[in-house]
Amino acid sequence: MTAKDLDTRFQEAVDIATEMSQDDLPQDEQLRLYAFYKQATFGTPAANFNTGFDLRNAFKTNAWMQISHLSVDEAKELYIEAIHAAKKKLDEKK
Repeated sequence: MTAKDLDTRFQEAVDIATEMSQDDLPQDEQLRLYAFYKQATFGTPAANFNTGFDLRNAFKTNAWMQISHLSVDEAKELYIEAIHAAKKKLDEKK
């Protein structure tokens, strides 16, 4: 598979995600998706990344740091898989 194929599939998954409501997903899934997205689009966070004393951002940064060992392409693949799994669950509920 070429990088363009991966990038196209990633963008399609992002488009699917933008149609979802935060209420559709449990918070742990939201954090995992956030982490995969950030790793896929920004790469590994800087070690001196400062979120201040905001608990919500601390959880988000922690989720990202936990998967920081993944390559950008690995994170894109996992994001794509997670979005499609979440969409499948939502479609089954309807």
